[in-house]
Amino acid sequence: MSIIREGFYFAGGALLAAFLLGALVNPYAAIPAVVLACYCLYFFRNPARKIPADPSLIVSPADGTVQDIVPVEDDFIHAPCNKIIIFLSVFDVHVNRSPIAGEIKIQKYVCGRFRPTYKDSVGFENERHLIGIENEKLRVTVTQIAGILARRIVSWVTLDDTLEKGELYGLIRFGSCTEIVMPASVEVLVKKGQKVRGGETIVGRISNN
Repeated sequence: MSIIREGFYFAGGALLAAFLLGALVNPYAAIPAVVLACYCLYFFRNPARKIPADPSLIVSPADGTVQDIVPVEDDFIHAPCNKIIIFLSVFDVHVNRSPIAGEIKIQKYVCGRFRPTYKDSVGFENERHLIGIENEKLRVTVTQIAGILARRIVSWVTLDDTLEKGELYGLIRFGSCTEIVMPASVEVLVKKGQKVRGGETIVGRISNN
């Protein structure tokens, strides 16, 4: 288990506030800030994950609960697709991982609203960041979507970067939604309501046909 660097900044700010409250008010006034500091370290945790090596397997880009699986068309993939929508609560791990090994061929950041991420339209209305990843076998897209609390999408990658399967590439702060779009020819191995773990849960399998 490790902590993402941003977590230390937030926790440090909360601890500074705790020190000032304890010194200027009373020790009990510092308790909420100490609790907040502990939560920040918990929120920005980055647990070790066992990434499946089989190149035909596609892993979840995020921890959370599968909110829906819907058929869509995608301009990057240029084929009928399935979109898996993963809802992340404030208690889930919030780092995002690449679902496949490949190169980033498209990147889009769209400004938008900050509606609750359980709403059906958030993938179209809310602020979001999309990357399209390509390898010799397929293309997929992954979209980080901001929510009512998640007002900051962080990405550590850019166009033409190469990612390994399960590699960290970004995070969303404080409650969010992540979507992965795969060709319809890929067998979907998760179902609505299922809990998934980023980099570890297998969400799809490339057909051998």
